[in-house]
Amino acid sequence: MYGLLGQIIATPGARDRLAAILVEGTADMPGCISYVVAYDMEDADALWVTEVWKDRESHAASLDLPAVKAAIAEARPLIAGFRNRHETLPIAGAGLPEDAG
Repeated sequence: MYGLLGQIIATPGARDRLAAILVEGTADMPGCISYVVAYDMEDADALWVTEVWKDRESHAASLDLPAVKAAIAEARPLIAGFRNRHETLPIAGAGLPEDAG
């Protein structure tokens, strides 16, 4: 399995719209086990995206999906920057396959 945790900083006042684009553009991604978009509780312009994938290749392939490319293009003007990007190796958790680790 392959995991990503990242913080995206929206341009001022654009966080809600950015979150909506990320959620809408990331449905039906083969190999995606979990994709969560969350508000940062301390920064009104920040979002956290937590992803769990079958494998690294599934994540890479998702970047070529038309819906994901369209979401990236629409979201790009609303993104001020990125912070805290971490790759992870999921080992267990609610909703994950039993053989995650």
